[in-house]
Amino acid sequence: MESGQDREARGWRMLAGLLADSHLMALELLPSKASEYAAQVGFTQVLIYLADLQREVLRPLTGDRDAEYEAELPVDGSVAGRAYQYGTITAGAPAGSGEHHWWVPLLDGTDRLGVLRITTADKAEHEQEHTHEHAEQYMNLLASVIALIIESKQGISDAHARLTRVRPLNIAAEMQWAQMAPRTYADGRVVISAAMEPAYTISGDAYDYATAARNTHTVHLSVFDAMGHDTAAGLTAHLAIGAGRNARRQGAGPVETAARIEEALVEQFGHGRYATGLLAELDTRTGVLSWANRGHHTPVLIRGGRWSSHLQCPPGPPMGTDLALPVTLCQDQLEPGDRIVLYTDGVTEARGADDQEFGLTRFTDFLVRHHADGLPVPETLRRLVRALLDHHDGRLQDDATVLICEWLGPDPDLSARAAALVGLPYEPGSTPR
Repeated sequence: MESGQDREARGWRMLAGLLADSHLMALELLPSKASEYAAQVGFTQVLIYLADLQREVLRPLTGDRDAEYEAELPVDGSVAGRAYQYGTITAGAPAGSGEHHWWVPLLDGTDRLGVLRITTADKAEHEQEHTHEHAEQYMNLLASVIALIIESKQGISDAHARLTRVRPLNIAAEMQWAQMAPRTYADGRVVISAAMEPAYTISGDAYDYATAARNTHTVHLSVFDAMGHDTAAGLTAHLAIGAGRNARRQGAGPVETAARIEEALVEQFGHGRYATGLLAELDTRTGVLSWANRGHHTPVLIRGGRWSSHLQCPPGPPMGTDLALPVTLCQDQLEPGDRIVLYTDGVTEARGADDQEFGLTRFTDFLVRHHADGLPVPETLRRLVRALLDHHDGRLQDDATVLICEWLGPDPDLSARAAALVGLPYEPGSTPR
């Protein structure tokens, strides 16, 4: 039987070889190179499937002409989609000839990129112990490396952009998605997840978040809604994000950051464009949320698995109106496990064919119900988007953005709780033995 040192050496050769080649590798070569190096640990083939912008389908990265790819796979109703939704390695149908398929979540940090289809060969009986103990761990390690390589190359790959779109973006959406933070982030203190629709025609909505801009224990959150539904609205939101990051990185708090955004909007557009917004920072040591409201909907607080209330803060004027009215910095004390939900009016005011709004109650009930079901936070948001689009017969008349932040508590260490909330397929700190 193979020794533990031999197994570790083969795993090391797989990861080290793929990483070394990745420096000069075009994205299109990644599937064939992944399969080549995965053979070191007994995987006979690796196929890469990436989620589209709306998280509805999984599409193959087809770099190897000799590989047999399944057609585009739906996220809802497929085995591959189930692995994507829940963040778990899932057995697929037998591949024949003594081989089996496994669907493995593909994560950049905690942001869901897609899935791998890994094919393994049956082992002799005396090798079964090795298979059960180590195969899944090598699958997770390989998926982590492949995700890092994809993320390092996707910004300069139009092939990646085309693959993850089922139809063209408008210009405003092209700008917005290029500037957005990843849709999911987690550490031992917080879990953050966001969604924006309509994904291909988004214009004036935007979200942002960051850690440690002012100090190592601060998390910054913001949501913006620029006036209009055209390219100019996209430019307004784009400028608001850029000005906000610039101010925040120079040490500005929520009130001053909003003022800097207003200065930038007035300088660029005069008084012709404005944006509402909510800017917040969370002290993860204490759970104190400090925030400023610039003409926006106030956040929803979900506590103890049920809707608690809206947070209250006197609203200031939208940014860009230059009204010189006072802006209040408000503070609220969170408890570990509290979820803060920031959103734009396109979520609650979307009307269906019966002219009924989706509504705040339906919105918060949806979040609470799926939280109780134990779904990963990004999957809850994906399903919320589907429900919102279904309510509106598939076409939103206004941009709709949601950002959820759950404060886990003051401990900055990796936590099983954070892993479960985002659908991480393994416990923090686990490695092949």
